[in-house]
Amino acid sequence: MTPLHTADDVRLPAVAGAFYPDDPVMLARLIDDYLAAAPRLDAEPSILIAPHAGYVYSGPVAAYSFKQAIDHDYARVVILGFNHNRSYSFDGAAVWAAGAWRTPLGDAPVDRDFAQALIDEADVFFADRSLHLDEHSLEVEVPFIQRVLPGVPIVPVSVGRPSLDNARAIAEAVARVLQAHPKTLVVVSTDLSHYPSYADARRVDRSSLHALMSLDVLALEAWEEEAMTGRTPNLHTTMCGKGPVFVAMLLARAIGAEDVRLLHYANSGDVPHGDQRRVVGYAALEFVKGRPPALTDADKTTLLKLARQTLDSFLRTGQLPEFAPTSAAQQLPRATFVTLRRRDSGALRGCRGEVFARYPLWESVQRVSVLSATDDPRFRPMSFAELADVHIEISVLTPLRLTHSPDEVQVGRHGVMVRQGGRSGLFLPQVPTEQGWDRDEYLSTLCWMKAGLPADAWRRPDTQLYVFEAEVFEE
Repeated sequence: MTPLHTADDVRLPAVAGAFYPDDPVMLARLIDDYLAAAPRLDAEPSILIAPHAGYVYSGPVAAYSFKQAIDHDYARVVILGFNHNRSYSFDGAAVWAAGAWRTPLGDAPVDRDFAQALIDEADVFFADRSLHLDEHSLEVEVPFIQRVLPGVPIVPVSVGRPSLDNARAIAEAVARVLQAHPKTLVVVSTDLSHYPSYADARRVDRSSLHALMSLDVLALEAWEEEAMTGRTPNLHTTMCGKGPVFVAMLLARAIGAEDVRLLHYANSGDVPHGDQRRVVGYAALEFVKGRPPALTDADKTTLLKLARQTLDSFLRTGQLPEFAPTSAAQQLPRATFVTLRRRDSGALRGCRGEVFARYPLWESVQRVSVLSATDDPRFRPMSFAELADVHIEISVLTPLRLTHSPDEVQVGRHGVMVRQGGRSGLFLPQVPTEQGWDRDEYLSTLCWMKAGLPADAWRRPDTQLYVFEAEVFEE
């Protein structure tokens, strides 16, 4: 009888007995116990993010993700991981294209047809088994998949250099292949902050998760740069699987899985006898087809009242008022701008904002309201006496999207951020309409006025134009 797989096709486990039990009965029981303790929501995820540390540390968190896959009719599971030692040494993504991955629970077959479809779709994919050996980021996800989706084939993919260009190429190709291969679940492997204290990890990971959930890869990139230069003691990285996470964020937008839900967060200091002086963070997230909760008229009224109450309190006492969000939309990570104008003349009195989502919407409104009143370098800080004569406008931004051509910019719809070298600048969508500019005037003024670039810089191939939309509402 011909064996199902040749020996060379089968990847043997590298970390069984270390990261998880090598006894099949013990392993199955452990995973089932983790799953039993995790809740199951009613949505069908298109993408899951799960950690990959030893099960004693991250297994309970991973179960929150994998529990969501139970009872859904997936045809395959694509696992996006990376090589801890070699991911920076190559571009593209290495696919294990045939055979199986063995764990103590048996062999997980590889979907050869889907793997080949990836390789055929774009040069960014290539078959290479060596990049999967002696690496745990994908392996530790496989036993969970075997328990929740028994018999469903896998497609292991090791993502290379964690650059935005590499992630875009991978995400765009995966999105195209998924059109012809529905019912595919994508599992993304990453841990969060490495080795800060317990309190520092929670702070850093909170901002990382907000940026991730915004689906704005520039927000995540900017936060990592800020965090790694912020001198947090013993912070080695904000997330080790940044490359796969970039792919997940871009893929989610490409396939319309933009409803991102944080299922659970913990770190290694939360387990019994965990050392809270030096921890690693873990999160479980799901990406579901559809849009996140929209702002209602009631939400907009609440946020405008919050902005005014915040200014009232801060300008009188220097303190922010307490606030309890009343809807899911108010709690989503969103970037905002707040524009203050004089009621009598309509003249600008202050405008500041956050380009990247770093905080829940309600918290961003509070922060930016104060900045607009007290930290716009064009104006002196506002006094409490002026507040009654000020009109408040809030702009809630969508994630930025890189354009392929200036022709994509639509005046009256798109705000634009221009980037070239170390310079950048941004206009909100309402600016060109208010000023009566056409597209060329819009982009030229953006370049010289906001970014300090030549007026024609937007025409150059090395200049990046990012567009976004804004939901604008006012008192």
